[in-house]
Amino acid sequence: MARKKREQILSELGLTQEEIQSSSLYRDAWLRLRRNKAAMVSLAVIVLIILMTIFAPFIAPHDPYKQNLANKVAPPGGEHLLGTDSLGRDLFSRILYGARISIMVGLVAAAIAVPIGVILGSIAGYFGGWADAVISRIIETLGSFPFIILAMSIMFVLGPGILNIFIVLGLTGWLGHARQIRAAVIQLKGREFIEAAKASGASDAQIIFKHLIPNCISTIIVITTLDIPRDILFESTLSFIGIGVQPPTPSWGSMISESRRFIRQRWTYAVFPGIAMMILILALNTFGDGLRDAFDPKLKNL
Repeated sequence: MARKKREQILSELGLTQEEIQSSSLYRDAWLRLRRNKAAMVSLAVIVLIILMTIFAPFIAPHDPYKQNLANKVAPPGGEHLLGTDSLGRDLFSRILYGARISIMVGLVAAAIAVPIGVILGSIAGYFGGWADAVISRIIETLGSFPFIILAMSIMFVLGPGILNIFIVLGLTGWLGHARQIRAAVIQLKGREFIEAAKASGASDAQIIFKHLIPNCISTIIVITTLDIPRDILFESTLSFIGIGVQPPTPSWGSMISESRRFIRQRWTYAVFPGIAMMILILALNTFGDGLRDAFDPKLKNL
């Protein structure tokens, strides 16, 4: 009854049935998400980490680039909360600034990969035929290589650096997006509102960008949320092996790599950056799983 009343009110406001269903979907998804305690705790952790990175200059107790060789690999406590690294730099400050790099890599890589995957997946699913065949073969060919091997190969050609990490993760991360959007579009293109749009004289581009892609927003949100932690992990992996973010820029992967020489002398040096990475990736994955469950059509009826 409550849902019918809400739809009646929205209809009186002049909204189409498609817009009414979308409003109901997102409202119901938000209600389900709020009931998922793990997802909400993860969201709070993500927001806290983002705020800490934004205000890092005010939170960090020391300059993350300032060296003090007389106090290298110092234990946690005292002036340095988490100790110092191999060059005497404050570990807590570098972890804090390293979070900036990780979050920026995840967001920028997603901003490149998602539009490419959504557009190519929509074209393949909507037109079918040769367009679908060509795009699908590209996806299958690139997808046949392990992602980390493909990324490493391109990085060896382009060279290390954060800009090249953006390019590599963005231009190789669209494969999964395209595959899922293609499947969603194939299911949608036979629906009544698509037939009505065709009958009204809408062009193919209008149908794709005004009808199909907006109806895939929930799928796009979920795959983007789940893609960001993967990009963060791959950036750390590339930095760990020395072809990612280069010193002296703080990166969790490079910090863990540097700490290997001191693992017996000061095990906390390696553990603290690893814990920071684990917390962020776990929070992002848990929140992404919560979003996926919230948008699951099987759970639509509360």
